[in-house]
Amino acid sequence: MPTHKLPTATWWLSSLCVRCRLRAQRVTATNVVPTAQLSGRFTPATTVAFQQPQRFLSSTRQLWSASQSTPSPSPETSPPPTRPRIHYDFFPESLPDGPPPAGHFPIDVRALRREFLKLQARAHPDMHPPETKAAAEGTSALINEAYRTLANPLLRAQYLLSLRGVDVATDETLKIEEPALLMDVLEAREDIEAAESEADLQETRAINDERIATSEAELERAFRNDDVEAAKREAVRLRYWVNIKESLDNWERGKPIVLEH
Repeated sequence: MPTHKLPTATWWLSSLCVRCRLRAQRVTATNVVPTAQLSGRFTPATTVAFQQPQRFLSSTRQLWSASQSTPSPSPETSPPPTRPRIHYDFFPESLPDGPPPAGHFPIDVRALRREFLKLQARAHPDMHPPETKAAAEGTSALINEAYRTLANPLLRAQYLLSLRGVDVATDETLKIEEPALLMDVLEAREDIEAAESEADLQETRAINDERIATSEAELERAFRNDDVEAAKREAVRLRYWVNIKESLDNWERGKPIVLEH
C-alpha cells in the first residue's frame, strides 16, 4: 500500500483563508502529532511550527495586517522640483538649448527679460505666505543674479569660463598687449571726454556696439569648438569694449572718464 507523505505545515496553513486558519488553530492545538511519529517526514523547524500553531498563525496575521495598513504611494505625488544647477536652467523658454556648445553664446536679451519678469512675478516674496517667504526671497535673488549675468555679454563669457574652471573676472594679470586695440581704447576715451552732447557720441557708440558684436561672434566660435584659450582671450578683449559702453551709457558733460581694464 503506497504511503503518502504528509504536506508541510507551512503549505497546509498558507492554503487556508484567515477564518479557516483560526479554526485549524483550535483543532491542531488539541491534536498535536507527536514528534516521534513524524520522524523522517518533517524537518525540525517544520515540526516546531506545526506543534505551535498559535505562534505561527499570529506571525502570519501580523504580516497580513502590516501589508494592508502600509499606504501605497499616491500616483499624484510628484518628487520636489529640481533646483536649477546653473543660470541657464532658470530660463527654459528663452534659452531652451542651455549654454554652449549645445546652445549659442549670443542670446535674445529681450526674450530673456520677458521670461525674467514672469519668473519674478511668481517668485516675488510678497506673493508668498509667511511660511514660504524666506524661500521665495532666496529664489528671487538667484533669478536676479542669473538674469544680470546672462544679459551682459562680458559677465556671460566670464560665467561660462568659470564653469570650465577658468577665472577671468578677478584675474588682473589677464591683459592683451595689442597696440591697435589700445589705440582704439584711447581714441574712444578722447571722444567721450570731448563730447558736448549725446549726439556727439552716436558714432562712437555705433562703432563700439559693432566691436561688442564681433567679440560675441568670436566667443560663439570659441565656445562651440570648446576652445577655452580662444574664449579667454576674447573675454579679455570684450572687457575693454564693455567698459567703453558703460562710459557711454553713464556719460555726463564735463564728467571725467575712467576706463577700467
